[in-house]
Amino acid sequence: MHPSIALALQPRSNASMAEPLSELNALVARHARPGVPATALAGVRATISRMPTEAIHCVTEPSLGLVVQGAKRTIVGDRVFEYGEGDFVITSVDLPIASRIVRASADAPYLACGLSLNPATIASLLLDTPGADELVATPCGMGVHAAPAELVEAMVRLLRLLDAPRDAPVLRPLIEREILWRLLRGPQGGRVRQIGLADSRLAQVSHAIRHIRQNYAQPLSVEQLAQVAMMSESSFHRHFRAVTAMTPIQFQKQIRLQEARARLMADAGDVAAVGYAVGYDSASQFSREYSRMFGAPPGRDVARLRLVAPLERSAA
Repeated sequence: MHPSIALALQPRSNASMAEPLSELNALVARHARPGVPATALAGVRATISRMPTEAIHCVTEPSLGLVVQGAKRTIVGDRVFEYGEGDFVITSVDLPIASRIVRASADAPYLACGLSLNPATIASLLLDTPGADELVATPCGMGVHAAPAELVEAMVRLLRLLDAPRDAPVLRPLIEREILWRLLRGPQGGRVRQIGLADSRLAQVSHAIRHIRQNYAQPLSVEQLAQVAMMSESSFHRHFRAVTAMTPIQFQKQIRLQEARARLMADAGDVAAVGYAVGYDSASQFSREYSRMFGAPPGRDVARLRLVAPLERSAA
């Protein structure tokens, strides 16, 4: 089975969204720098691209992304997410993804903004959320939904602080709490809620994900990872796949290959040595799996990447 989660990539027609989206469009266009999603506000992103892009492979972190204009497609394991103007995406855990902008032009560039999600802040808000029960099922680590007007308006106020840096230290924490509150009370509240719950299944899987990322070059077993997550092997395997849309071995392989690509980009030297450094015992296996993931052998892939302009790597 190949589950696919997709939203129609059509512009929103809701009149109540037009004004805040229009202002957000202007704010992102003014502050975004091509290839550099970070802004002067820590944890706040503004993204612009004037053309569709090829797939970018990266590892996400817990975050909110809101598409202001254009559209994007993201692959997580065996799931496909498509989202466009007025949609927001929540990533609740570190995930290796392949993401590409599919609608953008010089006249109508792809524009998006985002915010890193702080588990501690979410946890503090949960104390003020009466009667919110934890979801029975463990949600996938990424979800897409149409953004409510209240969320878009809060993001507008957040990005306005880029033009008012003296106000940011006082107002940014208040606006961020409002954004998180809107998320908790909205259609993806269960996914956001689990980010802040230290004893949630998502938190347990996150421990294993962190272990894989820190020890990606070492042989790993499901038994070992289940112990890290403090779950039975069967329960761990089920919940890990529910969150990441991958098996632990598939997850580790993507982390290894992304790390190899980053090392080769920094120093395109001995390809075989890089393969061994990230955990491969066979140079031929490394080259074969690298080609399968990135579409070309290591040397040719890196040479091609060095010729293209830097691309943004945010979840939005």
